[in-house]
Amino acid sequence: MNISERLKSFMTGDSPLEYLIIGALAVLLAFIVHFIVFRILKLIDRKSDAELWDAILTKGYHSTRYFLAVVFLLIAKGIFVDAEGEVEESIKDILRVSLIATFAWVLVSVINITRAVLLTQYEMDVANNLRARKVLTQFRLLGNILKFIVVLVAIGLALLTFETIRQFGVSLLASAGIAGIIVGFAAQKLIATVLAGLQLAITQPIRLDDVVIVEGEWGRVEEMTLTYVVIAIWDKRRLVVPSTYFLDHPFQNWTRVSADLLGTVFIYTDYRFPVDALRSELKKIVEGNSLWDEKVAIVQVTDSKEKTMELRVLVSAKDSPTAWDLRVMVRERLIAFIQSEYPEMLPQSRVELKGENLKYPSSEKEK
Repeated sequence: MNISERLKSFMTGDSPLEYLIIGALAVLLAFIVHFIVFRILKLIDRKSDAELWDAILTKGYHSTRYFLAVVFLLIAKGIFVDAEGEVEESIKDILRVSLIATFAWVLVSVINITRAVLLTQYEMDVANNLRARKVLTQFRLLGNILKFIVVLVAIGLALLTFETIRQFGVSLLASAGIAGIIVGFAAQKLIATVLAGLQLAITQPIRLDDVVIVEGEWGRVEEMTLTYVVIAIWDKRRLVVPSTYFLDHPFQNWTRVSADLLGTVFIYTDYRFPVDALRSELKKIVEGNSLWDEKVAIVQVTDSKEKTMELRVLVSAKDSPTAWDLRVMVRERLIAFIQSEYPEMLPQSRVELKGENLKYPSSEKEK
């Protein structure tokens, strides 16, 4: 028997050791091909400024590696292993499931690569990042939805590859009328929450990094998933809210249209206080201040109460954290101005005493 006949006899044998050697050679060859391809991609990435190659190298390396290994195993089995039997059927089932799983992994990597490349076109670190937050929210939520669908379909296809499970599934579907209704009612809450997350991605009443007030708490939208939203509170707490909350309850979104914001300061003074003096002082405070965006700085008399006059000071800033710092600074300086220049104009309580026999103490002893 010559060498070619021995090799052919070895490759078509039924020994598990032979299957193992064939599989090891196929995987080794797949890894070599994968290494060469990604080595070429690295060279391309070094000479190109495009984000695509870097995203492929970082997010598609492992999934394509194992998918290629399964493909080479299928090729090796088709060429060298043609015998039939229980072992061969088991190998076929394992390879089918592996192919479906690794292909689903590749699809998930493609979604991640696409999202990463598209998001590099938008900057989140700029002051007016409304467009970037809108796109980032859509890509993250819709990407999660697509990955969920890919995984769900892959699991279904993997289960259908087994004949026994397929027959069991058909018989189960034929007699699952009442059970389906029960499961439907049980999953109603979950389905509603997932659909709410999808609606948030499309309509976008909130976006990532939006400043919101939810349940009386001020914070930023830190994370959005299909089922819940995480709000980063100003004192570093985290408020986890179900997605359905933002469709069923009113809430404040301070950055829905733009990031810039008006800060409000209320000052209460006596009726005799000269408002124009406060306007001049406000102008001195905000001019040249880096916190002010040079748009709005006004003083208005908004109410006249029984004992005091209400003055509302409006100042504008580029975003909500800056507006908060500006409000605190303006309030402090305006109060200091009134205390130093018009102390008698601070809120006072007056009592008028009438009568001829009223006697006022003239010394500490009489008191």
